[in-house]
Amino acid sequence: MNSTDLYRDITDLAHDSPDWIRTLADLGTSGGLLLLMAVAVLGWWRSRRGEARAVALAVLVPVATIAAYALSEIVKSLVNEERPCRAVAGAAASIVPCPPEGDWSFPSNHSTLAAALAVGIVFAWRAALWLALPVALLTGFSRVFVGVHYPHDVLVGLGLGTLVAALCVALLTGTVTNLVLRMRSGRWRILVSA
Repeated sequence: MNSTDLYRDITDLAHDSPDWIRTLADLGTSGGLLLLMAVAVLGWWRSRRGEARAVALAVLVPVATIAAYALSEIVKSLVNEERPCRAVAGAAASIVPCPPEGDWSFPSNHSTLAAALAVGIVFAWRAALWLALPVALLTGFSRVFVGVHYPHDVLVGLGLGTLVAALCVALLTGTVTNLVLRMRSGRWRILVSA
């Protein structure tokens, strides 16, 4: 089964779903990102009581998320894939308004952001894994369910966000840890220590 057929199947499922599920999917598409952001902030707040490395990992969550979003936008501008809500003939209408022309589909920014946030959170606060990863996956799925992305847009977005978050942690943890140590003895210590 290709991505277009899967898109049709999922949007058909969406249209056969009760109104409350469609409403939940619509709210969940951005609500998932807001929840992940709240968990990231909570993770940073609690990390301030720990070692400098723990704070650095928490600080890298938004850094990785911004980097992943920027890379996602670059890829979108190079690929220029039309949204399936406009391009797929015979598909059920999208639950939400189709984004305007020029707001490209590949990769899914929501999925990229969700994965970068979730993976960053897991590096910074392993106990939040049970919440962060399912929310990221559901956020990605919701983008297909509401009809604005192909499944491959979501899968690539999730992969891109994961890769960028892992690279940021691998490449920047030492540098940011040193910065946190310096900040702990300066006027910005409230940001990096309790």
